[in-house]
Amino acid sequence: MDYRHLGGSGFKVPVLTLGTGTFGGSGQFFKAWGGSGVEEATRLVDVCLDAGLTMFDSADIYSGGLAEEVLGKAIQGRRDKVLISTKGTFRNGEGPNDVGSSRFHLTRAVEASLRRLGTDYIDLYQLHGFDAHTPVEEALGTLDDLVRAGKIRYIGASNFSGWHLMKSLAVSEKYGLSRYVAHQAYYALVGRDYEWELMPLGIDQKVGAVVWSPLGWARLTGKFRRGQPVPKDSRMNEKTNQVTAPPIPDEYLYTVVDALDVVAAETGKTVPQIALNWLLQRPTVSSVIIGARNEEQLRQNLGAVGWNLTAEQVAKLDAASNVTMAYPYWHQRGFAERNPFPAG
Repeated sequence: MDYRHLGGSGFKVPVLTLGTGTFGGSGQFFKAWGGSGVEEATRLVDVCLDAGLTMFDSADIYSGGLAEEVLGKAIQGRRDKVLISTKGTFRNGEGPNDVGSSRFHLTRAVEASLRRLGTDYIDLYQLHGFDAHTPVEEALGTLDDLVRAGKIRYIGASNFSGWHLMKSLAVSEKYGLSRYVAHQAYYALVGRDYEWELMPLGIDQKVGAVVWSPLGWARLTGKFRRGQPVPKDSRMNEKTNQVTAPPIPDEYLYTVVDALDVVAAETGKTVPQIALNWLLQRPTVSSVIIGARNEEQLRQNLGAVGWNLTAEQVAKLDAASNVTMAYPYWHQRGFAERNPFPAG
């Protein structure tokens, strides 16, 4: 397993991270993801550690906190061998302060995550979303205090827009506060919006991408084929995921899958392995979060490392997944002489 620096920090993380959204399986939404209990989660952690994958990502809202509890029990007795990444900000209670990035909520959220995880520190803590009702100075000041208290080692953001992230970095620089070194972002062959602004920002400001949903809401698992119905066991069949998954045209998806099939035939690798490997060759990507409902899926995803697509194969996938950018990015890309585009 390769390790990369997380953004501009001195902290190294494995290129693959195991997401724990499949742990617990509490509630309709997360039940559709998976339902690994402590025994199965412990086995998945065993497989990961044997492969050199040492980072595990969670969030306080995953199965209402149960995912963090299951992860904590699965790593019991080997905390020194793993890296824990988790997130907070989204609503996790009915009270007026049970949401957001206020000092009140973040402090309580981190303390609760520490208890569920059974640890006294979190390696990477990320704001799960931008809170427009809390001053950036308050959110970052709170995170900085938690870092100084030893409860958090590094901080990151997730699902921020470019100006959210840049404003936050400017506030950190102005007041000497802990700085975001990671941005957990959606990025996939069928979802390349990250490249338009967040990737150039990440390059310029040395913020590493921790990629979530790298298979585009399971669309790149190899189960979706032209002229065939959506597989019954896919979580894309769940009403909740049909609402949250970003829509893409069917023909676009099938064009990308066709290109993946061609490269699969050339490499002897699976469609998801190719989709994951493509991401690992993109600028700013520090780690890609993989999910697994069982050991077989996990081992398949672990097969995405230890080899690289050729430049020609990358170009083939780039061309198949290319879309017209929103303004002003398509205009800026036309001024490549003085404004070079970083990828694709």
